[in-house]
Amino acid sequence: MTTARIAERLRVSSRVVSGAAGALVDQLPAPSDALCWVNGGEGIVGWGELARVEATGPLRFTRLDSWWRSYSSRMVVHDEVKLPGSGPVAFTSIAFADQPGRSVLVVPKVVIGRRDGVTWETLQGGSDEPPAEVRPIGGPGQVRYADGQLSVTGWREVVAGAVTRMRGGELAKVVLAHDLFAATEHPVDPRYLLGGLAANYPSCWVFSVDGMVGATPELLVRRLGQQVDARVLAGTAWPHGGLADERVAGELLSSDKNRAEHAYAVQSMVEALRPFCSPLRVPSGPSVLKLRNVQHLATEIRGRLTGGQSVLRLAWLAHPTAAVGGTPAPDACRLINELERMDRGRYAGPVGWVDAAGNGELGIALRCAEVAGRTVRMFAGCGIVADSDPDIEVREAAAKLVPMRDALEGIVNGS
Repeated sequence: MTTARIAERLRVSSRVVSGAAGALVDQLPAPSDALCWVNGGEGIVGWGELARVEATGPLRFTRLDSWWRSYSSRMVVHDEVKLPGSGPVAFTSIAFADQPGRSVLVVPKVVIGRRDGVTWETLQGGSDEPPAEVRPIGGPGQVRYADGQLSVTGWREVVAGAVTRMRGGELAKVVLAHDLFAATEHPVDPRYLLGGLAANYPSCWVFSVDGMVGATPELLVRRLGQQVDARVLAGTAWPHGGLADERVAGELLSSDKNRAEHAYAVQSMVEALRPFCSPLRVPSGPSVLKLRNVQHLATEIRGRLTGGQSVLRLAWLAHPTAAVGGTPAPDACRLINELERMDRGRYAGPVGWVDAAGNGELGIALRCAEVAGRTVRMFAGCGIVADSDPDIEVREAAAKLVPMRDALEGIVNGS
């Protein structure tokens, strides 16, 4: 575990900013330390690293949580805003697997937030940061794509092998992912990607933490006071054959394969939250979430927390859900390690923000990429069950790569 020195006293102040306009992602001054968690124009962005902690292994959630609790307890807070995301906050991105994986929690010096029509600024660390000059955002230029750890053909063979093993009764579901690399002419500015993602996917949570950039439609867990929420997604369809969106949604809702896949994901989340929430409200059936590139079966879960578990500890209890791992979880994770032949890193791990009271919002890092200079590593994954068709899963994975490819190529709203 890597830690930053904990200062004895740190001042944190949040104040309302009058007349503030413009998208939150446009407030980020530079690409190097852009931090972001924005949904539909609301959320928080940050920059200027005050402190960070990194952790690995099966205890990474609790180590990050313990460090943040200790660090934030030394803060002297003046919060005039008192909205979720004001006051002391940190951004986090956590590895999918226990090993190897690197998880990080970053405390920014400056945070700009917006919620319910109120915009605020938070300064952390006691120094009055001068207004940051926003540097121009440039595109990445020419983009060249290359296979990741597996070619598309190789990944199809892996999916086919998993289907055979599930038909043999080895397990019920596994989520298999593969990667795609892009090499760009110029270094990639995360702000360039965030702008395109926010414009194309306003119903998703657009995020950037330590080089992990994306737009996730799936909320692993949100804790605001005693209220706990989750949005579970599993089961996917996409436009095909000229069908209208309504027909695609109807096919998705009537698909036994997709509903079974979704039920496993909902069950795993309910089992994780029920011991700590009363009541826990779960709809009798899924709805359809329509995005620009795909449609998902979705279930919104809401509960009232009965204990003092922080959002990081709730995420620890829930991760990995059957939506990104499989079921039974231990068997699925073993099969992932055997078949994927790659390190997922922080793909499909929790990402978002936390505050000093244990509140926060953590999504699942989907529709995302790891950005480092001129190299972009994109990810896509599919839930595989006994009824899965490998050719359909290949097409689904390609559809899930569209958000990041469009953002990289500067395609906004289809043009």
